[in-house]
Amino acid sequence: MRIVVIGATGAIGSAVVAALERKHQVVRASRHGAARVDITDSTSVRALFTSLKGIDAIICCAGEARLGEIATLTDSDVDVSVRSKLVGQINVVRHGLPSLAPNGSITLTSSLLARRPMRAGAASAMVDAAIESFVRTAALETPRGIRINAVSPGWVKETMRKMGLDPSRGMAAADVARTYVGVLEGTMNGETIEPRGARSTEAYLQQARG
Repeated sequence: MRIVVIGATGAIGSAVVAALERKHQVVRASRHGAARVDITDSTSVRALFTSLKGIDAIICCAGEARLGEIATLTDSDVDVSVRSKLVGQINVVRHGLPSLAPNGSITLTSSLLARRPMRAGAASAMVDAAIESFVRTAALETPRGIRINAVSPGWVKETMRKMGLDPSRGMAAADVARTYVGVLEGTMNGETIEPRGARSTEAYLQQARG
């Protein structure tokens, strides 16, 4: 399959690319690279998909959501979270659909904050829950047998290290990437899949594949 991975240079995106390249053709899209795209800019997203032909799947690992206590969230924090992670991924779906082959696949990214609240996570939880709701409804409308799902990662070890946090409670990006591959190669539609660790994720995805 020919797969576009948006956010291909991030911790999760680069792991997804590495996992997919073993047996698929991957187009790496990001703000800085050969296939450039800024998901907050609808024109940029449209231009990316206009330039690409023969796409079988889209995986979006891009989008920023700000952390901060509700009393101190700024207008910019809220605006960036909505425009980037939520509206940005909706842009990917709207403009990517016409370029997808029949029975193609779109996978978006939310996070566990949609269902497991924590302090300073209100803005992220807001957009993550909206993404998951969007996916459930969009699955009823996608044409030509195209499936749409979301992957909902928790904390990623590589990101935690960059933030100066203890990575012991996080999940390796390579393990998270297995879930994206399983969703791509599975048959689920309108679902949000939570990475569960290497063994339990594989067992779940095997069951989902039937």
